[in-house]
Amino acid sequence: MFWDRIKPPFWDNDRQSDPRSLFNYRQVWKIIILCTAGASTLPLLLLTFMNLTQYQEAMHTESIAPVSRLISNTKRSITGFLKERSAALNFLVHNNEYEELIRQEHLARIFRDLKLSFGGFIDLGIIDSNGVQRSYVGPYNLQGKNYKEQAWFSEALVRGSHISDAFLGFRDIPHMVIAIKSHSRTGRDFLIRATIDTEYFVELIDSLGLRPGTDAFLVNRSGRLQTPSLLHGKVLEPMGFPVPAYSEHTEVLELEDENGNPLILGYAYIPDSPFIFLLTKEPLILTRQWSRLRNTVLFILGLSLVVISVVNLGVVTFLVNRIYQADTNRLAALHQAEHTNKMASIGRLAAGVAHEINNPLAIINERAGLIKDLLQFSPDYNNDPKLLKLVDSIINSVQRCSTITHRLLGFARHIDVSIESLNLGKLVHEVLGFLQKEAEYRDITIFTNIPEDFPDIKSDRGQLQQVFLNIINNAFAAVSDGGRIDITMGVVDQNHVRIAIQDNGYGISRENIKRVFEPFFSTKTKTGGTGLGLSITYGLVQKLGGTISVQSKEGEGTCFTIVLPVKA
Repeated sequence: MFWDRIKPPFWDNDRQSDPRSLFNYRQVWKIIILCTAGASTLPLLLLTFMNLTQYQEAMHTESIAPVSRLISNTKRSITGFLKERSAALNFLVHNNEYEELIRQEHLARIFRDLKLSFGGFIDLGIIDSNGVQRSYVGPYNLQGKNYKEQAWFSEALVRGSHISDAFLGFRDIPHMVIAIKSHSRTGRDFLIRATIDTEYFVELIDSLGLRPGTDAFLVNRSGRLQTPSLLHGKVLEPMGFPVPAYSEHTEVLELEDENGNPLILGYAYIPDSPFIFLLTKEPLILTRQWSRLRNTVLFILGLSLVVISVVNLGVVTFLVNRIYQADTNRLAALHQAEHTNKMASIGRLAAGVAHEINNPLAIINERAGLIKDLLQFSPDYNNDPKLLKLVDSIINSVQRCSTITHRLLGFARHIDVSIESLNLGKLVHEVLGFLQKEAEYRDITIFTNIPEDFPDIKSDRGQLQQVFLNIINNAFAAVSDGGRIDITMGVVDQNHVRIAIQDNGYGISRENIKRVFEPFFSTKTKTGGTGLGLSITYGLVQKLGGTISVQSKEGEGTCFTIVLPVKA
């Protein structure tokens, strides 16, 4: 499985398997991952949230501020236009007598000067206090018309001046007027009335360069359009939504239209007039821009979280694994120290036992030799081969016991490190001598191939004995009864020799062959191996300046190759 390939070595470790282990590494790994992930991602999440909030507020302000500025500028333009025309009419009416103004030629000259100086005037008329237009200059036949019933007439007489909204009047077309009241020499009131070209407002709105989805227009206080609207109708039609509340300043509102769609509404009341300038804007473009920005920020956030998580997992896993390896090496050192101490104790015990056994064996050997001499020189027993054979059997058994005790003494003497000249062939045979009975009992065949010119090496006898004993013991455990073990020696170069120990046992799997030299790793699950033999062997070989490698195939066997220097 994929998890088995990437699973870190410490994952299956817990303190129950070895109470001397420092930590429960899986739990430590999880705690560190959570702490580092929280410490690294929480500020990023907070910053992202704050940035998105600030971006949204900035974009909202950016969408509102231009609308407010545009409406304020347009308000000033319209107000200036109306005030300028009202001031011109007010100047004319107060600097010309009524009798002069009602003369057609004089009024025509004034009208011509107004159009040349200011523009925006369609016609000009003088109306007496009874509402009769006494003099008129313009494109329509309005001489003598009576305006007494018109609302703007009464308003102008009462307030002194009046700017009307758009209405049809006698022309039957939408128009607006400015009327200024004055007094004749006789004290009677009269009005100067000018029709204003509303096309100026249309051109002013067109010059704003509005984007698609944006509409601007003038309405009166009752909500009827004073200029055509792209979205809400024609002149004098109702605009379709309530008139916003009066305010002296420019206002921008966020509303919903009749279909429930979001709408930005900005408006400004034009002072001293019945007009309200309105601008409506659909925030769809802003919404799309905000969506793109938000998606980009969230994508970067997600990518950053993935990178942080991968780096966090890798670094924490690496560090915890190093701690685990250090702890494993510590435990291995403890086990090796215990093993070395145990081996030393066994060596000392073996030396003591061998020494104590050698004394009675020597006595037995002497007494048996004496008995044999007596039997040989005695005429009664000289010809009794059975007795002589029994005595020879005793002497041979004593010699065999002596050989075994000498081997034990040999192992015991070489516990301390000592560099000496060694014959590896003899050393291997000494090790095999301890395993000879097991080999005979299990019918295991051992072949040794040692060249005659194989050189002696300078190394440590005790450590090499332990190396060969560990590997051959593993070979005995790997082969079945009737198996085979081959020990081959050869020269690599003038400075190195090679010893290969090969068996035809069950072999090692591809997954496990990479871990055979790790401390506490063992394939002897049934026999309860400690997992320290090959680890100690690997350390001893390296300590002696050599290398050890392994090749294996499941079901075919395993070969350990040791390369040692001629001079350690």
